[in-house]
Amino acid sequence: MNSRNHHTNAHPWAVGVLLALAASVWLAVPAPSMAASAAPVAGKIPRTSDGKPDFSGIWQTTSAAEFDLEPHAGRKDAPPGPGVVEGNAIPYLPQALEQKKKNFEARLSNDPRLKCITPGVPRSVYYPEPFQILQRKRDLTLVHQFGGNVRTIHTNNTEHPAEPNEWWLGDSRGKWVGDTLVVDVKHFNDVTWLDRAGNFHSDALHVVERWKYLDANTIAYKATIEDAKVFSRPWNIDVILHRHREKNFQIIENYCFTQEYEQYYPPKPPTETSR
Repeated sequence: MNSRNHHTNAHPWAVGVLLALAASVWLAVPAPSMAASAAPVAGKIPRTSDGKPDFSGIWQTTSAAEFDLEPHAGRKDAPPGPGVVEGNAIPYLPQALEQKKKNFEARLSNDPRLKCITPGVPRSVYYPEPFQILQRKRDLTLVHQFGGNVRTIHTNNTEHPAEPNEWWLGDSRGKWVGDTLVVDVKHFNDVTWLDRAGNFHSDALHVVERWKYLDANTIAYKATIEDAKVFSRPWNIDVILHRHREKNFQIIENYCFTQEYEQYYPPKPPTETSR
């Protein structure tokens, strides 16, 4: 098993500590300028030296998927949205649907995101903060602004570990089908939610992602979600990702779990009364 992937699926508090140095290096890399490389002409997409689509860059969705995957009206804690679920409704099993309703009622306190836990997969892709993709032949590294989460998608023809594991981001193995990157993700824990509305999954979650360019600055992201403990059948979501092209745009650390300690850092010089 790749050691980097093992670390990125550790407890989220450990991720912030173990990857702080590595993330700081990645975070210093600004969004690649389209003019700095071979700028694609109309109808062309960026490609690597071996001809594969090159997803390197900083990406973000403008959808309301994070607030609720299903179609929803505006509410105090979320803007309205048309939903991103194929067929509009998530096919819950009856008992799981009751749990989803309980999650929704307690969403303002129980959403793992509020504890700065990683959004997980696929939620981290449509979470409304940017993430950066760094691509090479053997893998793609996704560095997320929220929580400094780092995810590895292996593209070196390796298989999932044989033994079941329970990781925050699952284990991602990708392959190219034409110009589409197809990623199989499994070995999850059951802690993360799929959105702020309380849609959830179990440790049996299995996600198949499809990443494909619509044009040089737009990615069509599709995911099939399967979980026999929670859903009656597999179901699909469809999200659009946009490339950040602002001058000098870059990922900014958002280790939100450190915010409660901000009053102590940096250390303040002693005052006369405290000496």
